[in-house]
Amino acid sequence: MVRPSLTLVIKRLRWRHLLIRPSKKDKIPALESLDLKPVLGTYDDLELLQDEACKADIVITCVDSDNLPAAEAILKGLKKRYEKTGTQPLLIHTSGTGVLIDNAKGLYPTDVVYDDLNPDQMESLPPTQVHRNVDLAILQADKDHYIKSFIILPSTIYALARTKLVDLGIQNPRSIQIPWLIRAGLLRGQGGMVGKGENIWPNVHIDDTADLFIVVYENALSGKAAHGREGLYFGENGEYKLYDVAKAVSQALYELGKGESPEPETFTEEDYKRPENRWLMFLGTNSRCRGRRGRLLGWSPKYTTEDLFKSIKPEVEHAIKHNEF
Repeated sequence: MVRPSLTLVIKRLRWRHLLIRPSKKDKIPALESLDLKPVLGTYDDLELLQDEACKADIVITCVDSDNLPAAEAILKGLKKRYEKTGTQPLLIHTSGTGVLIDNAKGLYPTDVVYDDLNPDQMESLPPTQVHRNVDLAILQADKDHYIKSFIILPSTIYALARTKLVDLGIQNPRSIQIPWLIRAGLLRGQGGMVGKGENIWPNVHIDDTADLFIVVYENALSGKAAHGREGLYFGENGEYKLYDVAKAVSQALYELGKGESPEPETFTEEDYKRPENRWLMFLGTNSRCRGRRGRLLGWSPKYTTEDLFKSIKPEVEHAIKHNEF
């Protein structure tokens, strides 16, 4: 799931305008000190999105992979930019390997492995898949030749971000999937898993994810990065079985006095009905892929699945400390 380390990305990219929530208005001076020009708004401000995109030669979207109206507004703005300048603007969009999921419910793994060097395989994905409607709109815009699209699909992003933006209270330090699992365990007082935890997902460290954005960006500028149907870039460096991650979460909860056993239990219907756990079943899906296209451009991820397991206890400690459950 998508949330790259913004500080690393901003450091290398030539960003100037940055959309921030009105609730972060007090952070404007801090952002300006980083040579950024904050624009107050949200993904619901469609006219604003269109206007800002119309001014840009490069747009990077990493807010919401499933907001089609927002994506369409940005594309409208970029189309106006193309009509005005005659040059295709670049759109680097954050999707995710959730687009590959099945309905395993934690009961079985899959042998289906997607390869980002195989566009025909990617095009076989139905439009009903998670993130897919937004991805298809962007791919169509590239096909219509008014943008060049580069879609980055991170997998399970892990580890706490430790950046200047986090210190300033601007950036959320956590990702999504593992915090969901931790929160569900804290709410029930025991670590858990979907079904038998037999399903498999790829993973990628938050800093390696940021590096992938930088590699794609720099190669897009130089014209070396493929775009459109061949411009999909998986972010992955290893795989895990849900049971093993649930076991590590359960062990950490047990050691910290927040769980009754170091062994994960299967989530119950009552767990799934809790509003805080509305996406919990998602964790029981399979999503398998190989990110070869980014590596061909020079992406060299440093962290492995072993590092994912090392990151879990600090994540649990963070959730407890900040009462994030």
